[in-house]
Amino acid sequence: MSKKINIGILGGGQLARMSALAASRLGFDVTIMEKEIRSPAGKLTHNEFVGWIDSDTHLKKFAEHCDVITLENEFVDHHKLEFLEKLGKKVLPSSTTIALIQDKLLQKETLSQNGIPVPRFIAVEPHHSFKELSSIVGKPFVLKSRKMGYDGYGNALIRTEKEYAEGVKHLSNRHTNLMAESFINFSMELAVMVARTRREIKVYPVVKTIQKHHICHTVIAPAPISKKLLRKAEEIAVESVKAVKGFGLFGVELFLSTDETIIVNEMAPRPHNSGHYTIEACTTSQFENHIRAVLELPLGSTEMTKPYAVMINLLGKKHPQKLRNFYQDALKDPMLHVHVYGKEYSREGRKMGHITIIGDDQNYLLKKITATEKKIRL
Repeated sequence: MSKKINIGILGGGQLARMSALAASRLGFDVTIMEKEIRSPAGKLTHNEFVGWIDSDTHLKKFAEHCDVITLENEFVDHHKLEFLEKLGKKVLPSSTTIALIQDKLLQKETLSQNGIPVPRFIAVEPHHSFKELSSIVGKPFVLKSRKMGYDGYGNALIRTEKEYAEGVKHLSNRHTNLMAESFINFSMELAVMVARTRREIKVYPVVKTIQKHHICHTVIAPAPISKKLLRKAEEIAVESVKAVKGFGLFGVELFLSTDETIIVNEMAPRPHNSGHYTIEACTTSQFENHIRAVLELPLGSTEMTKPYAVMINLLGKKHPQKLRNFYQDALKDPMLHVHVYGKEYSREGRKMGHITIIGDDQNYLLKKITATEKKIRL
């Protein structure tokens, strides 16, 4: 038998862990690079590199083990991905795509230039005042870090001059470059996962997402909207991926405004919280199609195996249960699919796992899984 293909993943969190599981099921080896030992994904492989992209020496050693390299978040400096590409390594998504996505201003400019609906936006300069910005993007508006923002970190809702001054001071600690964006009055938040290779594109069902403290908490598949809106959301998601020259797996977050306009919020060039339900609910999970896409293999079906699915992220709570008690409560319902990420410690709001339920009655599933989530604490 020829040598196994080895897939390198930059990052070792839960997204890398679930991608590694999918790769293993297909018979591929995985190499993980993360800042700390015993990351959730690192526990699944003998090839765990402790270090990070700021060291070219570490990157070279990591690359030597990999046939292809992908990532679990968009915060990897695109210049470091260029470095890997210059070593002759295939990187997907490419450094070009990551450069277009990781700076949120550049991301919005790219989408807008391609005719994709986005909120009004502008780069924040030192001379800008609250009055100037609100005259351009409206009031209230959202102040954002252009890089390193996720799960609500790096965002601030601005309604007054005082909030603007405080927001600039606070967010500049995360990243020096900021942008302002119009606040969208939305009736629903949506998301779509798109897998793309040079030969084909597969689109997962459009889902409704519900946030809790700015973190994706509940995902309802498919989204309870008209077929016309579902098609429009899918079209916008695919065009968004094409706009950033994207190949691999992408999550596209959308707003459904109160006037039923669909607007792109943000993109993620990787597996996404909104796609966790696909492990049980779809013929091919987002994680398997992530692996297939980066290897340029035929993509699997994205069709749902049951009419409906609901997923809830298990966010860290105060006073977590002992694991034995958690499993007794979480596994009591034979219909529930439980995923625990194996993180070394819990903190309030941290993503510790998720649960999914699939079936024929969406309202019943939502009621059932919500009741279970309230009883368990990780």
